[in-house]
Amino acid sequence: MISRLTGGCSCSAVRYELLAAPMFVHCCHCTLCQRQTGSAFVINGLIETDRIVVTGTLTMTSMPTESGRAHDIYRCPTCLVAVWSDYGRRPALRFVRVSTLDAPHTFAPDVHIFTRSKVPWVQLPASAKVFAEFYELEKEWPAESLARRRAILG
Repeated sequence: MISRLTGGCSCSAVRYELLAAPMFVHCCHCTLCQRQTGSAFVINGLIETDRIVVTGTLTMTSMPTESGRAHDIYRCPTCLVAVWSDYGRRPALRFVRVSTLDAPHTFAPDVHIFTRSKVPWVQLPASAKVFAEFYELEKEWPAESLARRRAILG
């Protein structure tokens, strides 16, 4: 792994540094993520908010989800790039858009979720952990990551 995990938006008005590696990385194939990113999926690194140092100001927009839970997207107000999300209004947890890292290929997805709506031409590796919808955290997350999550969410 690289020593500094830095990233930002396209215009560099917003920059950030992750003080730790993400607890877990999702590749979400749901149709809402497809629509919101204009792509086939989104890759999110789940990390504690207090482990992100940000320079610049982000604006928040709220989007609907299939579950009805809030999905707040934090964007650069200038170039409008989505830097991270908050699913369910949990202020201690952020879903950093891995593609905004300066080295976006540093983290491969731990799981592929909502593959029931995966575009058919995307081929997943045979070794990938694939879920039609979601998964059981206790079965998939490493013990250290579960401990970090419990520390912020209870």
